[in-house]
Amino acid sequence: MTQFNADQFVAANKAAVADFSALAVTAFAGFEKLAEFNLATAKNALSESLESLQAVTAAKTPQDLLAVQAALVQPAAEKLAAYSRTVYQISSETGAELSKSTEAKLAEAQKTVSSAFDGLLKNAPAGSEAFVAAFKSAVSTGQQVLESAQASAKQALAQAEANVATATDAAVKAAKTAAKK
Repeated sequence: MTQFNADQFVAANKAAVADFSALAVTAFAGFEKLAEFNLATAKNALSESLESLQAVTAAKTPQDLLAVQAALVQPAAEKLAAYSRTVYQISSETGAELSKSTEAKLAEAQKTVSSAFDGLLKNAPAGSEAFVAAFKSAVSTGQQVLESAQASAKQALAQAEANVATATDAAVKAAKTAAKK
């Protein structure tokens, strides 16, 4: 029978900690990008708000005021759409990096578990062939379900990305149409 190997257990734990650390660093880097982008956006928004306020207060007639307001609508909508795209892009990139890393580690773990079970099943007592076959079938089915779920998640992500792009484009077009009126 296979004996417990403490060195393998320690190595597996060290690898798990290293993997977790790498995932945490990736997640934090994405958060950092988003925070930097939000600070830059807030700074630009404040500056542009002050410029807009100066333009509004410089208007001499109601027509001038309406013209200034109309001129501000389209750029604001376009900036909102650009902001949304950038936030989505940062989130998607970070999610993709985390997903890629997780998938690689999951595949590696599946191989390790599979080889460990193969080693244990080779030493199974005589007469347990039906159990061994059923166990192998269950493991195989579990892996297929996992692969199917991963494929579905990727398809859903691709559809969400397409929907965000479509919605953003529609919002920009609507803002342009409203500004022309």
